[in-house]
Amino acid sequence: MVKKEYYLEYKIKKNRPGLLGDISSLLGMLSINIVTINGVDDKSRGLLMRAETEDQIKRLESILRTIDTIDVVKLREPKLRDKMAVRHGRYIERDEDDRKTFRFVRSELGLLVDFMAELYKMDGHRLIGIRGMPRVGKTESIVAASVCANKKWLFMSSTMIKQTVREQLLRDEYSPKNIFILDGVISTNRAGEKHWQLIREVMQLPAVKVVEHPDVFVENSHYSINDFDYIIELRNEHDEEITYEGVEKNNLFQDSEFGGFNF
Repeated sequence: MVKKEYYLEYKIKKNRPGLLGDISSLLGMLSINIVTINGVDDKSRGLLMRAETEDQIKRLESILRTIDTIDVVKLREPKLRDKMAVRHGRYIERDEDDRKTFRFVRSELGLLVDFMAELYKMDGHRLIGIRGMPRVGKTESIVAASVCANKKWLFMSSTMIKQTVREQLLRDEYSPKNIFILDGVISTNRAGEKHWQLIREVMQLPAVKVVEHPDVFVENSHYSINDFDYIIELRNEHDEEITYEGVEKNNLFQDSEFGGFNF
């Protein structure tokens, strides 16, 4: 029988020596395997586990509820945020009102790249928008995540190395295994109808598409922000305001995170 993965998170009410050992022994007696374990945020601990039957998990939950030194926070099939929490020891910040919006700061680029790489590995159509001021690390994170996910990336519009505005793709570039990247500002200000026709074609592919400056993109196309599956916000600091006025007015070649490099 194939074992199924589950996520357990519990908050420690009263820490005492041997607590983790007792819980590990309990999992062993129930024939539940521990895949990964880590501290999560302050006084919580998260575990990824594998079990053969749901009955094992129900029995585990029943026993854990009787232990007065812990509070069970979550016991469920793992979501992507759960896996990231165990790997990195903290939860990704998520907008309470718009649940598809996730927030990062520049010091968390490692977490962001890991998160995006997992999104890239999912099958089928995924439309991801990434907001952020110039030189905060948007493009380098998108590319680094592609490398981590072992995916080929294609710039449809960009200023990463030089101004890129694609009007056509080669036959093999239409592969759904590729990551298609475009800059909403470049596509809006520098591209013609052939470029937008290509965007419409790519949007029909069962592949991952990443749009920098998604708000500018939707303002100048028939797409809406509701078409996006994920919105990522990347800031230098938590309280930084993301605006587009400077991005649209400045020389677009200077907005690239790699604008100062000569390749």
